[in-house]
Amino acid sequence: MEQSQRHRIILSARTRNEMADLQEGKVAQVTTDELNQADQAFAGNRLLSTFTKEARALIEPFGTMVELNAGDHVLERGEHVRASLFPIGPTMITMVVELGAGRSIEVASIGKGGAVGGIVSCGHAPAFSRADVLVGGSAFKVPMDALEDAKKRSPFIANLFCRYSDYLLSTVMQSVACNAFHSIPERAARWLLYVQDRAGDRIELTQEALAALLGVQRTTVNAVIKDLSSEGLIATSRGTVRILDRAGLKRRSCECYQRLRDHYSAVIGVLGSGGGTC
Repeated sequence: MEQSQRHRIILSARTRNEMADLQEGKVAQVTTDELNQADQAFAGNRLLSTFTKEARALIEPFGTMVELNAGDHVLERGEHVRASLFPIGPTMITMVVELGAGRSIEVASIGKGGAVGGIVSCGHAPAFSRADVLVGGSAFKVPMDALEDAKKRSPFIANLFCRYSDYLLSTVMQSVACNAFHSIPERAARWLLYVQDRAGDRIELTQEALAALLGVQRTTVNAVIKDLSSEGLIATSRGTVRILDRAGLKRRSCECYQRLRDHYSAVIGVLGSGGGTC
């Protein structure tokens, strides 16, 4: 009886140890997964990739990876911004201004080189434009409170976001000039190059969606796409545009594409302080 009881005690202790080992392994696995996601975020977004170890520690504990689907609305006009989204890899979000009679036009596209939502404001503020997911994928979501605190505690983060604000304003100003003076084929070529930089050669996009982004009629876009296809610059299939000749597309594009690339390099670059290459 005494031996049987001792045997049960030994088994109970072993079971507890095994359970503890399993729990530790589970915790370790979760921690590893979280670290892998954080590494993916800070490597896959060009703003986050400039962060020093100390700057990263200020926002990483508060951020979460989220998956966005094409067509998702991440912000509505007038909505109070509660978090910022840093697109990762090919993910793209388009900022759209809505006008009367159901009309709308894109004013900025934001991919892995930037962030959406409150990044240029000081604290909570209502959104001026609608933000829609153009190309689905991952994004790193950081609450505004954590981001504002990080800006106060880190001159590097505050300076980086000021520089990004400058770049974002430049894209809007360039868009105004582009829409006023450049032809629709030039604008379409510029837009396709911009998306290719972020999403790759294969772009999932309908001609109807492209027409809405450019603020023109679908029939106009159909003619432009047909011309670009006949020149061997792109190929299209249902809901997809594939870039075939990037150099040729750059020749068809207006000057705005390269000007904005150069400005991003000048104000942000690879280190977050400008002067670096794109």
